[in-house]
Amino acid sequence: MRVLLDECLPRGLAREFPGHDIRTVAQLGWSGVTNGELLRRAAVEFDFLITIDQRFASGSVIPDSIILLTLAARSNRLDSLRPLVPEILKALREPRRGERVRIGA
Repeated sequence: MRVLLDECLPRGLAREFPGHDIRTVAQLGWSGVTNGELLRRAAVEFDFLITIDQRFASGSVIPDSIILLTLAARSNRLDSLRPLVPEILKALREPRRGERVRIGA
């Protein structure tokens, strides 16, 4: 699966998903792009967009070509996100295109 990590997530999170093609917003030079534009760009190149921004694309329709995974954790630090990895991996195996999927408490 092709996965894009939003700029609010630590790039070290990518190491938690072996076997997946993981890119970060910064790697693509998309830092500072508005959420709506980021979603539009990601929908063309990726299967998943992962963010911790609870307001990301609120009120927007998720394109049918992508799944938006929103993580709910105490912080965006890697140690807070690691417990969510098994559930993220499960979501990556069970794509539901055009949907928002919330992961975590």
